[in-house]
Amino acid sequence: MRYDTPVYFQKVTPGEYDPDTGNYGDDTVKETLRYASVMNTGEEKLRLVYDGPKQGSLTVQIQKHYEEPFDRIRVGKKLYRVDFSRKLRTKHTLIVSEVQ
Repeated sequence: MRYDTPVYFQKVTPGEYDPDTGNYGDDTVKETLRYASVMNTGEEKLRLVYDGPKQGSLTVQIQKHYEEPFDRIRVGKKLYRVDFSRKLRTKHTLIVSEVQ
């Protein structure tokens, strides 16, 4: 298994309210890079997690546990949310689905 795909764990901080203009500022996104093994989620897992097939879901496996809080994951240019997470002894497995 190769851990060669860059995966970015994103923490989103909402923009501050500006009372002078009545608008909110831009959101701030902090990214943390980890290399992972990324593969399509099998049909058996899709039935277990989603109770049926769901398009755009991936299985992401990283070598060490990721303990920091995060809101979403970016793989390439696509954003994903975590639907299922499992921590093994030395690995962390995440099943993610694409955010529209």
